[in-house]
Amino acid sequence: MPPPGVCLSILSERSRRHGQGSRDAPLKFMDQDFRHLQQHCLMNKLWFIDGMFPPDRKSIGQGILSPDLLPRVRWLRPQEIVSNPCFILKNTSRFDFVQSSSLGNCWFLASLGALTLHRPVMDHVLQTGQTFQDNYAGIFHFRFWRFGEWVEVVIDDKLPTLDGKPIFAHSRDLTEFWPALLEKAYAKVCGSYADMDKGNISEALMDFTGGLAMTFQLNEPPEQLWELMCRAGQSESLMGCGTPPGASATWNNSLLPNGLVKEHAYAITGVMKAISNGCPVRLVRIFNPWGYMEWTGDWSDRSPMWKTVNEETQKFNNIIDNGEFWMSMEDFLKNFTQLNICSQSIDVLAGTPASHWTSRFHHGRWVVGTTAGGSTNDLDSFWKNPQYYVKLSKMDDDSADKDPNILVSLMQKSDKRHRHLAAYFHIGFSIYEVPSHVKGQTGKFPASFFKRHRPVARTKKYLNAREVIEFFRLKPGAYLVVPSTFNPDETSSFILAIFSRTKAQYKEVDAEQLQKLLNENLLSGFSQKKTNFSLDSCHSIVAMMDLSVSGRLNEDEFIRLWKRAVLYRDIFYRTDVSRTGNLSMNELRNALEAAGFGLNDHMLNLMALRYGGSTGEMSLESFICLILRMESMAKIFRKIAAGGEMHLGENEWMYLTMYS
Repeated sequence: MPPPGVCLSILSERSRRHGQGSRDAPLKFMDQDFRHLQQHCLMNKLWFIDGMFPPDRKSIGQGILSPDLLPRVRWLRPQEIVSNPCFILKNTSRFDFVQSSSLGNCWFLASLGALTLHRPVMDHVLQTGQTFQDNYAGIFHFRFWRFGEWVEVVIDDKLPTLDGKPIFAHSRDLTEFWPALLEKAYAKVCGSYADMDKGNISEALMDFTGGLAMTFQLNEPPEQLWELMCRAGQSESLMGCGTPPGASATWNNSLLPNGLVKEHAYAITGVMKAISNGCPVRLVRIFNPWGYMEWTGDWSDRSPMWKTVNEETQKFNNIIDNGEFWMSMEDFLKNFTQLNICSQSIDVLAGTPASHWTSRFHHGRWVVGTTAGGSTNDLDSFWKNPQYYVKLSKMDDDSADKDPNILVSLMQKSDKRHRHLAAYFHIGFSIYEVPSHVKGQTGKFPASFFKRHRPVARTKKYLNAREVIEFFRLKPGAYLVVPSTFNPDETSSFILAIFSRTKAQYKEVDAEQLQKLLNENLLSGFSQKKTNFSLDSCHSIVAMMDLSVSGRLNEDEFIRLWKRAVLYRDIFYRTDVSRTGNLSMNELRNALEAAGFGLNDHMLNLMALRYGGSTGEMSLESFICLILRMESMAKIFRKIAAGGEMHLGENEWMYLTMYS
C-alpha cells in the first residue's frame, strides 16, 4: 500500500531541498530504480517485466483498438520482431518514425520531430548509450520533466504488436526502436497509450526540455513574432504549430485542398529570410509528423517560387514527399491558428540581451473553503488565494529600456494518475503593487487591500490550460502575485514560477573572466556552436574595448561590449541559413551588410583569409572579433583623420596597432 498523500508531499518537498528532481538528479518515477532493477536482472539472468506498466490490455487503455483486435495483440521484445535490433541508428532525423492510425497523438509525434533537431536535448531524454547488446536485460529508461521536476521512467521493452508489427509509433527502419520505446515510456507517464490520445504539442515540448512554453494565437500575433521565431530557431528551442478544427468533429484530421490537415499538430523545423525577385521574403519550414501530406501553395516543394531565388537558397528545397515543406510567413499566419515555442532561455522568449534572471518556484494548492478563492469577480473571497511576494530591483539607468523584467508562469497539476481524467480549471493570476506603508505586512493581505487597489498586471484571460505564462514590464518595487482559478472552491495543486530580471554586478573584467562569461553565457543554448572563444581572442577584444588602457574592462565598457556581442551573435545565427555553425562567403557578406558594413570583393576575400578557417568559412568567435575590429578601426580613423587622410608618427602607429 502506497504512503498517504501528506507523507508523499513531505517526501517530495525534502527531495526538492536536496536537489532531487533536477536535470542531473531526477526523481525515480513510481519509485523504480533503473540501476538497481537492471543489476538484479543481470545477476539473476532475467529479462525485466515492468509490473508498474504491465504488457497487457490495461496499459493499452480503452477506446483506441476495436474489441476484435485486442485479443490478437501480442507483446513482443525487439529481438522477437527483428533479428538485429538497435536502440538508435546514426544520423537520427525527424523522418525516421511513422505513426499508427490507431492513436491520435500527432501532438506527441510532432514534438518528437522538433526534438530530433537538437541532439543534446534528445540525448538527455533518450539517455543515449542504451543498447540491445552490452548489459542488456530487457529494461530501458528515459527522462521527462513533469510539473517542475525531472523524473526517470523505467520500462521493459515488450511492445504491443499485431501480426508481428508494432501497433503504435515505430521507426521506418524496423531495426531501430527508440521511437517505440520512448512512446511507451511517455504512455506510462500518462497512464496508458489511450491517455496519449489528443493533446497540445506544448505539453510534450515542456516535458522533453523542462523549458518555458509560450503559446501564441496567430489571429492576434505579437508585433515581433518573426524575430522571436528567428531567435528560437537559432537556439535550442523547440517549436510547433496547429491548424484550426473542422466545422464538425467528422471534418477533423481531414485533408484540405491546399494539402494541410485540419486540427493537426506540426513541428516547425526552420525559418529563413531569402531574396525573391529582389525582395525579401520570410519563410517557415514545417513538418507533418505523419511523414506525408504537404502544403501545395507558394513555396511548397514544386512551387515555381523557388526559381525566383539564387541557387544557394534553392538547396534548402527538397522535392520529396516526406511531410516537410516551406511556406511564407504570411501564409503561415493565415493557415495556422497557434504557435508553440518552448525554450530553456528566458532571453530567447523575451527578446532581451543576455541577462541575469533570478527565479523562485512555489508549490501550492487551492483547497475548497480555505485557499480556493476564485477570481477578482468576488473580492470577498479572492483574498483567500495563496499570495506571493516579489521584489523587482532597478535595472540600468537606460530610460528607453522597454524590455520585460518579470515573467510569471502558473501551472496546474492534476491529482489523477491517468492523463485523460485530468480536469483542468480556468486559471490565471493578478499582480498588485505593494505600497510602501504596508511593506511590513505579515500574513495574508485582507479583502480590504484588494478592494482598495487594482492589479498593475494580470493574465489577459483565464485559460483552461495546463499552464499560463506572461511577460510584463514593471517599475522597481515590491509586488504581490496572486494565482487563482476562475471559479471559487476548485481544488487543484499548482506551481507558480516567478522570474525577475536583475542588474548583474560587474566590477572589472579581464581577458580570462571575459572568456568564461562569453563561453558560459553568450553561447548558452546555441546547439550549432562549433568553437568556444579562445583566450587570445578575448585579449584582443579587451584591447579593442578598453578605453582606459588598463588591460581590463570596467562596468560600462563591459556592458557596451556585451550588447554588441549579443547583437552580432544574433546576426550570425540569423544569416547562417545552412545551420552549419559557420558562415560561408555568401552568408558572411549578408552578415556584414546586416551589421552595417558593405565590403567590396577584394576586402571580403581578405577578411576571409585573415579570420576564416581552412575552408574559408567563419566561426562565431572570428565573426565577432572581425566586426569589433572593423568598428574599432573605423572609429579610430574618424577620430584622428583630417580631410579623409590620417597621419601618424612611428610611435603612434605602433601604439595603435599593438594595442587595439
